[in-house]
Amino acid sequence: MMGKKAIEAARVFVEETGISDSLSAEDFLIEREEMLRTMFPTSELMPGASRLIRHLHARGVPICLATGSHRRHFELKTQRHHELFSLMHHVVLGDDPDVKQGKPSPDIFLAAAKRFEGGPIDPHNILVFEDAPSGVNAAKNAGMFVVMVPDPRLDSSFHDVADQVLGSLLDFKPSDWDLPQFEDAQI
Repeated sequence: MMGKKAIEAARVFVEETGISDSLSAEDFLIEREEMLRTMFPTSELMPGASRLIRHLHARGVPICLATGSHRRHFELKTQRHHELFSLMHHVVLGDDPDVKQGKPSPDIFLAAAKRFEGGPIDPHNILVFEDAPSGVNAAKNAGMFVVMVPDPRLDSSFHDVADQVLGSLLDFKPSDWDLPQFEDAQI
């Protein structure tokens, strides 16, 4: 369900849990909303995310965020991290008009590629960081390279499509991707 639009994920959830006879996907989303309003403002960054974003920004590497989250959830999740997200060239959200379908459709990544300064970036020149299998598939469907940083509880069979799988962003080596090395990197 990770990375899918909310209604798509809710449909999967109510069907797979067998509660679809007593709770519709739409009603599930209403009940879920209050929990999210409480939980999202305490969202933490993935370990290594701040270091990586600051490093790429400082080296002039264009970066953006493409998330399936809708604006209201994105704002709740990122409210403690405004300064970091301001380093992004742009952000594309799941409720963006150019995102017709959720992940694994490539819509969100193709929309993000078009919005960089100077016009669209060739998808073969884009490196995506993803935690969700549907996001990995969306990036690959867009013709992009993918570094997956999955939840450790995710079955490893979902790792196969990614170009690289890391246990943490702290393990990322920019030089593996012809990006500027971290200044504190060991040679």
